[in-house]
Amino acid sequence: MKQFFKFVFATMLGVVLTTVVLAFVIVGIIVAASSEKEVEVEPNSVLHMAFTTPITERTPNNPLAGLSFLGLNSDKSTGLNDILANIKKAKTDPNIKGIFLDESYMTSGQATTEEIRNALINFKKSGKFVIAYSEIYTQGFYYLASVADKVYMNPKGIFEFTGFSQQVTFLKGALDKLGIEVQIIKVGTYKSAVEPLFLTKMSEPNRLQVTSYLGSLYNHFLTGISKSRGINKDSLFNYANNGRIQFPEDALKLKLIDGLKYKDELLDELRKRTGKGKKEDIASVDLDEYTKSKTDGNTDDDNSSKNRIAIVYASGDITGGQGDDNSIGSERISKAIRKVRLDNKVKAVVLRVNSPGGSSLASDVIWREVALTKKVKPIIVSMGDYAASGGYYISCAADSIFAEPNTITGSIGIFAVLPNMQKLFNDKLGVTFDGVKTGKYADLGDVSRPLTPEERAILQNNVNHGYDDFTKAVAAGRGKTQAYINSIGQGRVWTGAQAIKIGLVDRLGNINDAIASAAKKAKLKNYNLVSYPEQKSFFKQLDSDVTGQMKTKMLKSELGDNYRVYEQIKGLTQIMRSPQARLPYEIVIK
Repeated sequence: MKQFFKFVFATMLGVVLTTVVLAFVIVGIIVAASSEKEVEVEPNSVLHMAFTTPITERTPNNPLAGLSFLGLNSDKSTGLNDILANIKKAKTDPNIKGIFLDESYMTSGQATTEEIRNALINFKKSGKFVIAYSEIYTQGFYYLASVADKVYMNPKGIFEFTGFSQQVTFLKGALDKLGIEVQIIKVGTYKSAVEPLFLTKMSEPNRLQVTSYLGSLYNHFLTGISKSRGINKDSLFNYANNGRIQFPEDALKLKLIDGLKYKDELLDELRKRTGKGKKEDIASVDLDEYTKSKTDGNTDDDNSSKNRIAIVYASGDITGGQGDDNSIGSERISKAIRKVRLDNKVKAVVLRVNSPGGSSLASDVIWREVALTKKVKPIIVSMGDYAASGGYYISCAADSIFAEPNTITGSIGIFAVLPNMQKLFNDKLGVTFDGVKTGKYADLGDVSRPLTPEERAILQNNVNHGYDDFTKAVAAGRGKTQAYINSIGQGRVWTGAQAIKIGLVDRLGNINDAIASAAKKAKLKNYNLVSYPEQKSFFKQLDSDVTGQMKTKMLKSELGDNYRVYEQIKGLTQIMRSPQARLPYEIVIK
């Protein structure tokens, strides 16, 4: 027994000591990270831009970014807010000679790419160079790179230029094998979010809308490249449609790129442009480092002003509760809007929306705060990659709405999903249920049996009521009749370029355009920009981030390419809880 207690004590002491040491290590790393000095940019430097991870709306609050801990990588990522700010700063920074767009995959949405692309176009007005280089040009990265002064690629590289496509994964066959019937209650001919659950291919209305918005996106893509490269748009269409670009030499011959270079040759050109000798190192600064560099004081904002414009970031799926930087919790976002509405120093608000929608109830909670804010101060919406369904719901009450031409928006519709798992339980698993209830509808929503006609009518009535509220809100916010909103609603998805023609959007523009509009409406010349809601501290994020990363890493290693299907199924389980105002499935354009 004595040996036993000695062993237990030694084990406990080891655990305590390990925990203490680990805590000191983590605190040391955080202190070191948080005490980083201001970055000094050398004269004749190149701003190095490479996008290898999805671009979030705001740079994550993570002092351990770029470090590896317990086998988990904490990616260094710069949010769109800092990317745009850095390009703007580099334009007037005498130490920045030009920008180098390094090979990137641009996994972010098209509107995000559009904002960066337009910022680069503005940067070029300074007379400084932009050079792009890659071994593999995806269509997304090429669209960004096409504005560069020179576009180069590896002589043995890959150039993708084949047109846009979109594929939907249908789950009905798998659900049938499991004995699960999905009971659908919806409003909207085009509200196709639930189609993967009860169809094996696209419905004709859905095929019509996908063809329409995909064509709009592709037209904008070709128009942009045509303008930046000086190539006829019809010629670009034919290049892709006829498979004209199979090798790097083809892209060079057709003037889509300016040269074929190996990396060493590209670096030699950068040396020449920055006045360096062949054996000298190129002075460069990465995006995340440049964020910490000092500015020259030449900014549009007067930091001494007491007037403020608040930017409220609403990004991700819309749910109840708090949410985080990657999800829109109705409690957190409505609280942030309420806070800026009551703050007398805040003279105008920009609501930045990047969301495919979610809970219709949570969307309505946020909509209410936007509508109240509009009564007391200007509120302008800036749409990102998505502002659809619930994302449009929370936007529609604003004074005006800005979107990029390739923003995905609209999808005004409501649906609910309830699985009937009777066959799975009874026939597949041999499980049966029995019970007692005090009323006819006491077990409404029980997944162990099908809905009765009366129960289905109740749920349909709820969804109809939600759609009526949605279209009324949009009609009031946009100054249209409810009948008109219903005619362009029905769950149909539109691009920003299409939405402006039918009155769902006021102007095409980026977040800076929305800020300028807010300032003009509030009659402000000098102001400070303040961001809401406050980002969680690193310590609050640490536990959930580490746990989430471990789960994700294990699942990805087991499922491989099927992980995306898992994510889709996981998402579908979320929509079975309450009526949804959500985009039709995940829109992935290749």
